[in-house]
Amino acid sequence: MARLLVVDDEKSILSTMEAVLKEQGHQVETAESGEMAIALMRRQVPEILLTDLRMDGMSGLDLLGKAREYFPSATVVIMTAYGSIDTAVAAMRNGAYDYLVKPFTPEQVEHLITRIEEFRRLRDENSRLRDQVDVLSEPQTIASKNPKMQKLLETAKKVAATDSSVLVTGESGTGKTLLAKTIHDCSPRAGKPFAVVNCATLSENLLESELFGHVRGAFTGAVKDKMGRLQAADTGTVFLDEIGEISPHLQTKLLRFLQEREFERVGDTKTVRVDVRIIAATNKDLEREVRDARFREDLYFRLNVIDLHMPSLRQRPEDILELAETLLARSFGVTGRKPRPLDEPAKRAILAYSWPGNIRELKNALERAAILCTGDFVTVDDLPERVLEQSLPVSSLPGGAPSLAIAPSDAMSLESLEKVHIQQVLGTARTLEEAASILGINLSTLWRKRRRYGLE
Repeated sequence: MARLLVVDDEKSILSTMEAVLKEQGHQVETAESGEMAIALMRRQVPEILLTDLRMDGMSGLDLLGKAREYFPSATVVIMTAYGSIDTAVAAMRNGAYDYLVKPFTPEQVEHLITRIEEFRRLRDENSRLRDQVDVLSEPQTIASKNPKMQKLLETAKKVAATDSSVLVTGESGTGKTLLAKTIHDCSPRAGKPFAVVNCATLSENLLESELFGHVRGAFTGAVKDKMGRLQAADTGTVFLDEIGEISPHLQTKLLRFLQEREFERVGDTKTVRVDVRIIAATNKDLEREVRDARFREDLYFRLNVIDLHMPSLRQRPEDILELAETLLARSFGVTGRKPRPLDEPAKRAILAYSWPGNIRELKNALERAAILCTGDFVTVDDLPERVLEQSLPVSSLPGGAPSLAIAPSDAMSLESLEKVHIQQVLGTARTLEEAASILGINLSTLWRKRRRYGLE
């Protein structure tokens, strides 16, 4: 069953098409002009747009151009009389999927819609695969020998079968995005769009536009209408990373969307309804944020229908070596060089290091090793100095400098260890960007941690 919008300035054709398409089991809306069609698409984007070529006011070609610019997910079909076939073919060159020559039979229409549905299925599959490129370039950490991680994955698969909102918590770099993608792929929405929005990397105004879209003239620089991620991911999943960073205004707007499944684009008064599942993630303690009045309690409970906590890499020691070997092989593959294995001292160093940046930091360290390695094995000399230092006793370090390695028996919390580690990296890195890269975290996270530990 497809969702269609039929546009024609002849009412008799509209009523006939509506009856035929509904009899075939499709959802149908009709519009008597291009302008009316644009208004309807702003509220809900159809899967298929059937438009007459010649109409008073906005022509079918003009409507095609608008649809391609503002509603690219819609598949456009031109309806035309025999004498305008050349123009219809030109429309296909400009992005129309096909054309129908009047008069056409219900069978012709159904055959065309069947082809379009298959085309859209393949297109959505390709889009889904493209969306996965970044996720799939990461190691498949979802395969784990750790009992807590295995239990988490079992819960995630059960949750995937529902439409409930999910809140994924855990430190930066633990693979929260990959878990969200796994839930999407195991759900009935698999094959539909999977959109990722990082709430910490955009200003409030840009994030609002990114999520909900905007209309031309809504703010300085808004030179054309823009569809937001929520609308573009209709029938799919939207992953809101670092949800704890959104402003009170956006918290209110997001809460309303979660309650009503509708919103208005920035600068618009028309209501848009979409069907998307929300998965959110944070490395913050949102319960504390609620107590401190920095995060809405009602939004927290709306997001936290299901809470999944990703363990840190140091809590999964049985996974570290296998993960490192996988990452290393991929890093060599990217450079086009023959893979080299880790030697035993390098393995011991990797196991001894605490990996405060988690999987992201491990990935960066092994990319570096793959570039620097010149022998038959990857050695400790190819690893970052901080990894080697933590694997050595204090007396063996240059100048007797204290190592960041804190033995389990030492009375030092993980929070204190993280502060010391960040302080050392900040002291050696040339820029904040370099420090964030070494730590395996983004700039906004580093900024928050510097403020938290008084390292500014």
